[in-house]
Amino acid sequence: MIKLKTALLAPLWTLQLLTSAKSFLDNPILGSTRFNALGLHVGRVKLAAGMTAWRRRRLAGKVPPAWREAFDRDGFVMIEDVVPPAQFAALRAAILSYQGPAREMRQGDAITRRMAIDPAMLAAIPALHALLARKDLVALLHYVASFRITPLHYVQTIVSRDGANEADPQEALHADTFHSSLKAWLFLNPVEADQGPFTFVRGSHRFTPERIAWERQRSLSEPNTIDRLSARGSPRVTDQDLAAMHLEPAEALTVRGNTLVVADTLGFHARGAAMKPGERVELWSYARRNPFLPWLGGDLLSVPGLAERRINWIWRARDKWEHRLGQPWRPVGIRTPMDPKAI
Repeated sequence: MIKLKTALLAPLWTLQLLTSAKSFLDNPILGSTRFNALGLHVGRVKLAAGMTAWRRRRLAGKVPPAWREAFDRDGFVMIEDVVPPAQFAALRAAILSYQGPAREMRQGDAITRRMAIDPAMLAAIPALHALLARKDLVALLHYVASFRITPLHYVQTIVSRDGANEADPQEALHADTFHSSLKAWLFLNPVEADQGPFTFVRGSHRFTPERIAWERQRSLSEPNTIDRLSARGSPRVTDQDLAAMHLEPAEALTVRGNTLVVADTLGFHARGAAMKPGERVELWSYARRNPFLPWLGGDLLSVPGLAERRINWIWRARDKWEHRLGQPWRPVGIRTPMDPKAI
């Protein structure tokens, strides 16, 4: 039976080599120490990095130079007062008072609430619609994602130190996958050092010879002998690993409200440790695409009218096929971003 299953799935596993598939556990070809000793994982890493650099060169012209230079150097860009200060208070108040369908997920002692920025929210908060359509911000998001793609946009609330005994896995320093992808946070409130700030290792988005050597070494471990999240393609990194890659320690980014951070989560990052219970609210954006595609656009789900409906479609699909796809995001009814947690 096992041999038959392997024979049936082998073509799919092979096709996944040219996709964003990353799990050494779910795809025995990706996780093969024999193939990785011959250079499979490192070859995918180098090809993806080359394609990303080629696409970014074609997208660079529309990005404000100071933002592009900061991102190229550090792997993230931090923009204070991204919304004109005279307009920010009204935008923040409108978002925090908005009532709509919400979902929550618990990881360790943290709860994350997300509300889709969907047609209903955009109609209710025109200033939010205008912000997400700003040409300079769109150009920056495209550049970091390396595609002309519309990210998934959410209002996100992080409830820290909620009393569970397990640690929040997002506090472990990690990369999201083996190739570049976009995440962005527009913080509606200040985030101090003890409130779980976004943490990043400057320059860790680049595939230096030392980073390549680290990627090769980790690909030679049997998937069942390392921690599950790393084996699933989101590798954890230690202080010793950073030193071996000639990288500085991770830096916690304390921010004022109205600060936008846009990052390539190929770089090593984490949610900083929260020292006390609390909440932070942000606009959170995410985009990841097959890194081997040579074109910049062509994503039909980025078309206006479809893009803002994708999150609800994804949630409903996972609800329907939960037994196969899994669904960690539980509906918690009509909420505001600052309502008490439901789970």
